[in-house]
Amino acid sequence: MNDRGSATVEAMLAITAIVLVILLGVAGGRITVASAAVEAAARDAARQASIARTASEAQANAQASAQDSLSSRGVSCTSVSVQVSTAGFSRPVGSPAIVSATVSCTVPLGDVAFPGLPGSVHRTASFTSPLDPYRGRES
Repeated sequence: MNDRGSATVEAMLAITAIVLVILLGVAGGRITVASAAVEAAARDAARQASIARTASEAQANAQASAQDSLSSRGVSCTSVSVQVSTAGFSRPVGSPAIVSATVSCTVPLGDVAFPGLPGSVHRTASFTSPLDPYRGRES
């Protein structure tokens, strides 16, 4: 029986399997990091919106804060959306109110060449922060 070359074939199959496992780990890690970064960006955006005095200032602060948070964590999104619920600014001073921020990010995965992996994943997170009931506010 001629077994010549069978070790080479076995090595190539093993190397291919190892490379696929590594690529899957890289993709899973990138998705996990992106999810955590989007959650942190939503938290930061809601906090920055809650210390604003006006609804328009809250929207601007939240947008800038979310962008800064994502970039400081090394997450590059192909598209970022920040939605801020500023209904709490119309409540009278002395009554409890909240502001919430929702951050959405599309994370590209095209550079991770894994069979069956989508070209990008979409991550969304929301966070709510209370407004100071005795701080002046304008809608």
